Amino acid sequence: MKAAKKPIHAVTTWVRRQPPKVKAFLGVVSAMAALILLRMIVHDHDNFFVAAVAVHALGISVLIYKLTKEKTCAGLSLKTQELTALFLAVRLYCSFVMEFDIHTLLDSATLVTTLWVIYMIRFKLKATYMEDKDNFPIHYVVIPCAVLSVLFHPSTHHHIINKVSWAFCVYLESVSVLPQLRVMQNTKIVEPFTAHYVFALGIARFLSCAHWVLQVLDTRGRLLTALGYGLWPIMVLLSEVIQTFILADFCYYYVKSLMGGQLVLRLPSGVV
Repeated sequence: MKAAKKPIHAVTTWVRRQPPKVKAFLGVVSAMAALILLRMIVHDHDNFFVAAVAVHALGISVLIYKLTKEKTCAGLSLKTQELTALFLAVRLYCSFVMEFDIHTLLDSATLVTTLWVIYMIRFKLKATYMEDKDNFPIHYVVIPCAVLSVLFHPSTHHHIINKVSWAFCVYLESVSVLPQLRVMQNTKIVEPFTAHYVFALGIARFLSCAHWVLQVLDTRGRLLTALGYGLWPIMVLLSEVIQTFILADFCYYYVKSLMGGQLVLRLPSGVV
């Protein structure tokens, strides 16, 4: 086992010593390699979106275990859960009035469990809630997302309210995890269940991003036209990429911690 760990340890040590620009380049190369591999293995790329929702649900199940078995919500951001519930509710509204499919059912289940998590944090386990650490001002993300949704939204035949709502939930989803990252930045030490949950969000975001990128490649760009004209298609892809990269650094340290046999994740300064 020690011999097997040496090459991995050497690689992680080398990566850790690289400047930020080199790390960013390596991250992009790794993401592109993963996309190519996924494209070769999975033929129906629409399954990536379903997989993303499923992984998100798995992350929430970890939270449910933490809240019910350990009777604590320490390290969790109530604001991230509230932002998640908000964009899910808006996305469900859009699904009902614009298109009803399997995604609608999956989002409904995710919204119900997210509301339950919010209830547990606000009422049942309020004594363990780190309110002083959960200090990210959510209007810093809600207001810009609302403004962007008015300026850049789909140019489809739907009512303007529906188009703006659709854009709003896309933008808000891309930054909804920021309060959770602020909590982890303030505490520096992330206990296992919270780390598992955030890592699940990172994987879900990557799968969702892979869904859009591969769909664009498969349709030779026609998907962008189907989404509408102007800057909206670019904004959709940009939102997916932002979601992935926001969590990329955390996921790196999460995997590194697991490979090192550490259950508690200790984040260096400036990671999140």
